Amino acid sequence: MTLGDQAGLGNYAEFKLSITQALGDQLAEHLAALIKAPLTRDNIAKLPPRKGVYQLYRHDKLVYIGKADKTLPQRLARHLAKLEGRENTELDQIKFTALSVDEDFNAITPEELLIKKHQGAGEAPWNNNGFGINDPGQNRDTTFFEPDHFDQLYPARLDWLIEGLPVGKSDLKSLLHIAKTNLPYLFRYAYYRDKVKVEFYSDFEVTLDTPAMTADEFFHLVSAQLPSPWRIMVLPGYVVMYPKALTSESARKYYIEGESFAPDDLI
Repeated sequence: MTLGDQAGLGNYAEFKLSITQALGDQLAEHLAALIKAPLTRDNIAKLPPRKGVYQLYRHDKLVYIGKADKTLPQRLARHLAKLEGRENTELDQIKFTALSVDEDFNAITPEELLIKKHQGAGEAPWNNNGFGINDPGQNRDTTFFEPDHFDQLYPARLDWLIEGLPVGKSDLKSLLHIAKTNLPYLFRYAYYRDKVKVEFYSDFEVTLDTPAMTADEFFHLVSAQLPSPWRIMVLPGYVVMYPKALTSESARKYYIEGESFAPDDLI
């Protein structure tokens, strides 16, 4: 309340009502009262299948605030899978709290209220910094990733083991699908070339003698099947493959015709 009795009668004052701040404070208080639980599949499975908001902590510091539009277990399980596929995450130091929320207001979401409150205090650095689930889109493949971007701090693991590969003869189309399904980060590859759907993946026959290989081994294998100008480019947080000479200032590695190259090797 701000006093503003210009008439000098004591019967007037200015009052600014902040409903959103009050709601944000209530949500934060309820979450702060909860015990942080390790982000494990067992703990996630114990949550009820309800919508709500949640907070992730790393070394007991709040790093991310999210909202589950479907169910809390589903959303948290996706985050766990993503973090498993990243370097430097120290999964045993990741914890969470969660709150089921019955929304009776539409102007602003509980997630936004919490983000505004905590980021104002210098917390939740993963929000609006690349931790989200969605594909950033092909137009972002050449974007420069700042050093403090989530993907730079926790890059995609190339030692991730891709399992369930068919031993013996198979076509490249099937192998690409298996890899895309099993990798815990985005692997986006061309479906069209010159506006014509790419069907020739099925024409490349590959023989495997193992049902599992690392992502690095897989990308070597795939790139060896595809002629120039096909190129696989490893960005900080995901991998793309297109029939063109891909380059990015933030690229970590390239695979071309079965060989791998550091970014400086292509300059």
